[in-house]
Amino acid sequence: MDIYFLGTNAGVPTLQRNVTSVALRLLEERRTMWLFDCGEGTQQQVLRSPLKLSKLEKIFITHLHGDHLFGLPGLLSSRAYQGGTSPLTVYGPAGLKQYIDMSLELSQSRINYELDVVEHGGGLIFEDEQFKVEAALLEHRIDSYGYRVTEKDKPGKLDAEAMAKYGIRPGPLYGKLKRGEPVELEDGRIVQPQEVLGEPKKGRIVTVLGDTRPCRNAVLLSEGANLVIHEATFLHELAETAHEYHHSTALQAAETAKAAQAGGLIMTHFSSRYKDMEQLQELLDEAKSVFPNSMLAEEHVLFQIPC
Repeated sequence: MDIYFLGTNAGVPTLQRNVTSVALRLLEERRTMWLFDCGEGTQQQVLRSPLKLSKLEKIFITHLHGDHLFGLPGLLSSRAYQGGTSPLTVYGPAGLKQYIDMSLELSQSRINYELDVVEHGGGLIFEDEQFKVEAALLEHRIDSYGYRVTEKDKPGKLDAEAMAKYGIRPGPLYGKLKRGEPVELEDGRIVQPQEVLGEPKKGRIVTVLGDTRPCRNAVLLSEGANLVIHEATFLHELAETAHEYHHSTALQAAETAKAAQAGGLIMTHFSSRYKDMEQLQELLDEAKSVFPNSMLAEEHVLFQIPC
C-alpha cells in the first residue's frame, strides 16, 4: 500500500510539475490501483511511471475544476489500449457523469470495458470486505470532497501451539479460522477463531483531500489517519490570498494534520510561483514548525504508507 504522485501543481501545468493526480497502489492488498483526480496529461505521466492502467480499478474525483479533471476523458478512452479491459468505477460530485458522457459522445470515443460513474454527496461511498471509502464536503469555490480510505483490520496469525492443542493440522480448517469462521472438529467440539488467532493487524487509513480552505470536515476525514494528503497552495504569508481563492497554506495543512492527530502529512497542489525544490523547501519548513512529520509531494516518487 503506497502513494505515487503523477501531478503536484495547482491551476496549470509547468515545465517542472504536472497538475493534480495521485495514485494509491494496492498491489499486495488487491492487485489494483486507485486514482485520485486526473488532471490534464495524467495518462502521459502514467506512461513515464511504473503504474499500469490495466490495474486501475477506481478513480475518485474531488471536484470538477479542470486541473483535477481535464485528463479524464483521454485516460478513459485510451485505457483499453494499455491493457485496461477490467471494469472501472469513477466516483465524484454531481455533474461528473454528464461531463464524461458528453466528452466521450462528442469525441465518438469507444469504451470497450464496463464503466460505472457514481455521483455522490458524501458519506460512505464504497465498502467491501477489505476497504471502505468515505467522503465529506470541504470548503472550496465549488463542491469539493475529501476521501478517507480505511483498510479493514486483518486477522491475526494462527497460533501453532493453540492449533496443536486442538489437534488441528494444516488444511481447510486453517483457512476457515484465518477468515474468522468457527470450525467443528471430528469429536464435535467447536473452535472459535479468537481461540487460535493472535491479535488482529490494524488496517491503515489514508486521507486524500481536494482543494479546500481549513475546515472541520478536513480534520474529521483526517482523524487518526496514517497519512494525510493535503493541498498547500501558498506560504502562510499569502494567507489572505489563499482564503480569497478557497485554498490552504502549508501552515494550515500542518495545523489540520496536527488537530487530526495524523501519523504523517504530504503536501501537494503547489502554486506555480514556487518553481523549484529550494522554494518549496520554505513550505516544508513552515509546515514542520507545526507538524514535524510533514513531507513535500514529488512526482514519480513512491511514498510508503506507514503502519
